[in-house]
Amino acid sequence: MATNMSISVKATITVKLTVGGFLSSLFKLSYRLDDISDLLGKSFLLELVSAELDPNTGLEKKPIGRYARRAGKKDGEGTYVTNFVIPGDFGEIGAVLVQNELRNELYLKHIVLNGLPNGPIAFNCSSWVQSKFDNPEKRIFFSNKDFGRDISSKAYLPSQTPNGLKGMREKELISLRGNGEGERKTSDRIYDYDVYNDLGDPVSKTELGRPVLGGSKNYPYPRRCRTGRPRSKTEDKFSWIRDEEFSRQTLAGVNPYSIKLVREWPLKSALDPDVYGPAESAITKELVEQEIKGFMTLDEALEQKKIFIIDYHDLLLPYVRKVRQIERTTLYGSRALFFLTPDCTLKPLAIELTCPQMDGKPQWKQVFTPGLEATGCWLWRFAKAHFLAQDSGYHELVSHWLRTHCATEPYVIGTNRQLSAMHPIYKLLHPHLRYTMEINALARQVLISADGIIETSFSTRSYSMELSSVAYDRLWRFDKEGLPADQLTGGIAVEDPTAPHGLKLLIEDYPFANDVLILWDILKQWIADFVNFYYKDASMVQSDTELQAWWTEIRIRGHEDKKDEPWWPLLNTPEDLIGIITTIAWVASAHHSAVNFGQYALAGYFPNRPTIARTNMPCEDPTRDGWNKFLDKPESELLICFSSQIQATLVMAILDVLSHHSPDEEYIGKHMEAAWGEEPDIKEAFGRFSARLKELEKIIDAKNADSSLKNRGGGSI
Repeated sequence: MATNMSISVKATITVKLTVGGFLSSLFKLSYRLDDISDLLGKSFLLELVSAELDPNTGLEKKPIGRYARRAGKKDGEGTYVTNFVIPGDFGEIGAVLVQNELRNELYLKHIVLNGLPNGPIAFNCSSWVQSKFDNPEKRIFFSNKDFGRDISSKAYLPSQTPNGLKGMREKELISLRGNGEGERKTSDRIYDYDVYNDLGDPVSKTELGRPVLGGSKNYPYPRRCRTGRPRSKTEDKFSWIRDEEFSRQTLAGVNPYSIKLVREWPLKSALDPDVYGPAESAITKELVEQEIKGFMTLDEALEQKKIFIIDYHDLLLPYVRKVRQIERTTLYGSRALFFLTPDCTLKPLAIELTCPQMDGKPQWKQVFTPGLEATGCWLWRFAKAHFLAQDSGYHELVSHWLRTHCATEPYVIGTNRQLSAMHPIYKLLHPHLRYTMEINALARQVLISADGIIETSFSTRSYSMELSSVAYDRLWRFDKEGLPADQLTGGIAVEDPTAPHGLKLLIEDYPFANDVLILWDILKQWIADFVNFYYKDASMVQSDTELQAWWTEIRIRGHEDKKDEPWWPLLNTPEDLIGIITTIAWVASAHHSAVNFGQYALAGYFPNRPTIARTNMPCEDPTRDGWNKFLDKPESELLICFSSQIQATLVMAILDVLSHHSPDEEYIGKHMEAAWGEEPDIKEAFGRFSARLKELEKIIDAKNADSSLKNRGGGSI
């Protein structure tokens, strides 16, 4: 279009009327406001864009704008019209800018310009145009005319774009890419990349949770277009059901002592196969490699110390037959396998549940893995519930009661029997042993007694204390109760003279282990300063009759059933005494705190840590009716498997009591015995001890606030 005369051009806009628009317009205020805009003739702002640059400035020519008014409706379409007067030197029209002045988006079909010298120009839009109240940016549509001849569409390489449209072309692409922020709306035209993190909807229904596809070696997948919809994630109140939280609590929960390194493969039971069935585990190399596919092979994972286990198989399997004779209770020999991922989190690989050969039936053994398929996903949740119930029992009976209460009581008795109240070691131990006897006596009355809370509400029921005895026989050793021996024994750490504390943790982000190693060093240094002040050499230790009688009585009388074990430490030097006292103080204070005070927070909500499983796995010898019930309402069947209302209430109430601190709780490093103040060296050593504990508190707070340490933080359960 090159003429010196102005031209009158009519623009016709065709929109598609939306289904339900009429009914909506009767009730929705925005539609009634749009009607007013239509009556005022200001429905669309239309701007014509020249394909040429201004020859005088070399810049884009200013667009010519007019408002379009509604002209009519027919056959489900609405038309809007406006008229332009175009100067003769405007040049060819290469594009139009459109702004929707209404309050609702409209589907724009096409725009036709009539009255041009070379014939009409059509803009095939076929696009939703947002209201300017939602997005004030104008939409651009390029002409379907190759200047001088009509064609269905015109394509340009970037370098071939008409000069007047190059800036518009670049701006349009920038707009389409977006900035990666904000929540997208249905009508948005932003094309950004994202992983499939919005497939699930566990907020509305827990079984709708799904893993993220893409962005990990576990689940590779093509990228999708980012919608900005919030990530599909379980809200805080559903954190308990997530595998990530299940794994995290093995390292930072109330029972961080059970996880061990897998040192031998294949996994195998040490129990008599003639009594309990085949010893070989059903967790095969092929199964594990399917779960860690994309990371490494099983052989590589074992060599690099990446496979960890919590194994209650041999401890519990002998009790399965006995426990299953108790109404509304079941039990399995269980083990759970984990893989240490590159970001230092644990990925659950498998849970194996075993029922020994009994009642004329062969051994039943099955492995469950995390999965996407609905039935497998629910079976995995059932398997977790069974495993967690057994973990809860082990925690309460072994990690808590046996190791920090039961095994500690002989220390209290021996200290009061053999050490005078004026003995420095008596004064050193006294703060750590306060109330142990009273608490244990109460526990024997209501917790571990026949038909007490443990026997009525935990998986091993009336065999609970018998199991605790077996654990003491097989597992308890004084020389392994302290650090770093406990972690070295479990393979969680390896000796490394160049590392802090003389050992290197295999799981770097292991909150419990990281924090307690520092605490152990602080506690040991304080005890060393104290002991070395009173015992200058070995002869002073050997000649202390009270001290020697104290240690002899603890071994011979207090732990009489293990008195002949070769691993008991000797007490001949100050270094021997430092090691013994540090272990006793550690177990009675720090170890106990780790397994006790978080109980209500993590186990008060029973689905997170059920204490009992009342029904078998749905796939163990199922009846047709039972299997159909599971398939129809798996969540209901899971609730039936969990603790009963009475059991859950009892456990919740007692955990609340146990987790509370006494009104006169004595915190280590807070109170200095009056006698220590009279000795400048002891007073100074205690001051260092107290200061280091305050520093540790700040260190732990900082780590807990560090979002890069993924095992430190978890949602409320």
